[in-house]
Amino acid sequence: MGELAVTREYVRYVLADGVGPVTFRRLLTAFGDLGALHSASAGMLERVNGVGPKTAGAIAAVTDEAVDEEFALAAEKGVSVLTELDASFPPGLQALDDRPPVLYVRGELRPTDAVAVAVVGARRCTHYGLEQAERFGQLLARAGFTVVSGGARGIDTAAHRGALAAGGRTIAVMGCGLADAYPPENAKLFDEIARDGRGALVAELPMRVGVQAGNFPMRNRIISGMSLGVLVVEAGRRSGALLTARRAIDQNREVMAVPGRVDSPLSGGTNELIRRSEAHLVQNLDDALEALGSVGEQMTAAEEPTPPAAPPGLDETEQRLYAALADGELGLDELVRRTGVPSGKAAAGMTMLLLKGAIAQRPGNVFARKKGR
Repeated sequence: MGELAVTREYVRYVLADGVGPVTFRRLLTAFGDLGALHSASAGMLERVNGVGPKTAGAIAAVTDEAVDEEFALAAEKGVSVLTELDASFPPGLQALDDRPPVLYVRGELRPTDAVAVAVVGARRCTHYGLEQAERFGQLLARAGFTVVSGGARGIDTAAHRGALAAGGRTIAVMGCGLADAYPPENAKLFDEIARDGRGALVAELPMRVGVQAGNFPMRNRIISGMSLGVLVVEAGRRSGALLTARRAIDQNREVMAVPGRVDSPLSGGTNELIRRSEAHLVQNLDDALEALGSVGEQMTAAEEPTPPAAPPGLDETEQRLYAALADGELGLDELVRRTGVPSGKAAAGMTMLLLKGAIAQRPGNVFARKKGR
């Protein structure tokens, strides 16, 4: 059976409802090879553990025309189809018992992508979380790692953007098919990732499969499987990012976490990973490299930029307020508490800092230093 014929047979089973990675592996083991599997009757398929009449019927219902349509749509969207037999199939996934039989790839996978770190976190996150995700995306990319994440809103998006800003590579592992961009506001980001050798979008699901909550836990095993370690930036106790961390532990990958505010529920899961010693506490690139052991020792520890001095032209009160924002965003009441500046004077000072372009105001009367300052 030629390479194209093999790929077509793999896609045939991916298109069949009820045939996931484990069931496909059982079918292939039971019949020995794709040729024998293709020739098997529905009754023979039903005798395989986990394959009943419904799944056997779904396999039989996948026509050659359906396979042709899948390949045509992939070609139209600039997507290539890899099977586990392809040389460019990610080596980190090969060792997984539940590895995806097929990967749809928009963009380019490279051998160097085996040296990757996943950066994950919640969709709903704070300004601090976004800053740290972008920061570590940049630092890891500058050090030579491919940054892997899930393409979702929030932490994932910031990590991808950080890697691109550093001129590095990034891979977005999607929880839906690649026919349409999700979330739609990331369409331009996905275009940037897929072009000019900047990285790839990958999915195990057929092209037209839409967004379904049940797909994301399965997606997480690919994120961790393609990576040497997983860095959790910000996640609540019920966040899907913690599922990725659990997968990483099961796959014998390193788990790292950026500590968050102790009073923020959005950092509850991240801080719990650290408290239970399930994750290395990571505050900078050196911490991450140390957690990654021998591989980390071989990578380049790119220096973080020195925090800039306060912008010129600030009076004493403005300098005190600006300095208090060094650790991240703060509300006006907290600024008053930390600096001892009376509330009226603090409000006036923050207004002047806004006018001078030194800070930005977030919803809820929260302030942060402007990016680059």
